[in-house]
Amino acid sequence: MHILVVDDELSMREFLEVLLTRAGYQVTCADGVQAARAVLSSPGVDLVITDMKLGASQSGMDVLRAARGLADAPEVIVITAFGTAASAVEAMREGAYDYIGKPFDNEELKLLVQKALEKRSLRRENVSLREHLVPGAGVVGVGRSERMRAVWSLVEKVAPTRSTVLIHGESGTGKELIAKAIHLKSPRAGQPFLPVNCAALNEGVLESELFGHVKGAFTGATQERPGLLAHAGEGTVFLDEIGEIPPATQVKLLRVLQEKKVKPVGSASEVPFHARVLAATNRRLETEVKAGRFREDLFYRLNVITLELPALRERAGDIPLLAEHFLERQRKELGRPALRFSPEAMAVLAAYAFPGNVRQLENIVERAATLADGDVLTLASLPPTLRGEPTPTAAAVPPGSDETLRAGFSLEHHLDDAERRYLLAALAQSGGVKTRAAELLGLTFRSFRYRLAKHGLSEREDEA
Repeated sequence: MHILVVDDELSMREFLEVLLTRAGYQVTCADGVQAARAVLSSPGVDLVITDMKLGASQSGMDVLRAARGLADAPEVIVITAFGTAASAVEAMREGAYDYIGKPFDNEELKLLVQKALEKRSLRRENVSLREHLVPGAGVVGVGRSERMRAVWSLVEKVAPTRSTVLIHGESGTGKELIAKAIHLKSPRAGQPFLPVNCAALNEGVLESELFGHVKGAFTGATQERPGLLAHAGEGTVFLDEIGEIPPATQVKLLRVLQEKKVKPVGSASEVPFHARVLAATNRRLETEVKAGRFREDLFYRLNVITLELPALRERAGDIPLLAEHFLERQRKELGRPALRFSPEAMAVLAAYAFPGNVRQLENIVERAATLADGDVLTLASLPPTLRGEPTPTAAAVPPGSDETLRAGFSLEHHLDDAERRYLLAALAQSGGVKTRAAELLGLTFRSFRYRLAKHGLSEREDEA
């Protein structure tokens, strides 16, 4: 992240440059309005920190207005020893992120910088998503099937409301993208969209992430931290894999959703929150309720409106359009505008069931485009499983063996298939508990999830 520091005092510029550079930021300094405008004339500045008083005739308000007038405006923090309530209000009215007086605490300033940059990142992400998703041009919006038209019709209806939406669909169908689309089509579009993967966090970490914690609440809690529900403001919090949260957290989440108040971990007081909550799962929560693994009252609290995302095999007519959509992305990323599918390759894609859904199709297209020698993606560009070929296990040659390799043997395909089988075996042996499956394979949880996604596998035990 690139920060522009504007101050007429050399000592303050040098101090802030050292402080922020050590914190890992790229820092450029300017001694006045004219120099600041020169830096801002080139793109790439993410945050401006400016003194309010810049010499006898210049003001930080001029820097603020210059920065906020840009198309991709950076956030601005105003620092001054001459501040008054009136100047603070004026700066905030003109679009400053925040206002801090001298002398300031170094850690307080660094925290303010971090939050300002987080806001900018979220704002830029929202703009990008709005451009791609709101018109229905994103991944989940590609296609003409009746099922997807029904999904988008429901998205249009629920987006303007405050209702909780439960999105159900198999792994890889695009549940988070639908949640983002609901957010971006809502009056909350200018506010943060904060996702949390409930399956990737243990109970204590998940509660701290959602509800926040106070200083000293547990080992490592060196400072107070607001949870996502409070930090989202008037935005949206997306609870992905909601069916994975432990029973104790289910009780606390139910109370939070009912009362619209959160109690940070280690705190005796509650904090109100105003964010909208969306949730998603690839489990059938009705079944989980009957089995006693999910609270019935929480299910009904979340299940105000249910949005069912169809599996890709249930809208097979959209496969060619999605494949072309992903290939167009690869054309741009690889700088190869002539890439195209052969009719035979497209026919095989259209006929495949895609157990990993849209995510699997995306991975297959990316792999084919990346490894292609020419501009035409043929049958040979596709994984052997799509071509109906047996796994090449029998063709492998153990070290020291006198066997010869059969014609057509591919080490890459063999290793891919072996990795896929071990992933499935680990899921089966662990009963679908992903953290345990990762341990069985000697992988980190992050690496395990990456490999599942790479092979287009469901992250649930039923896929295994």
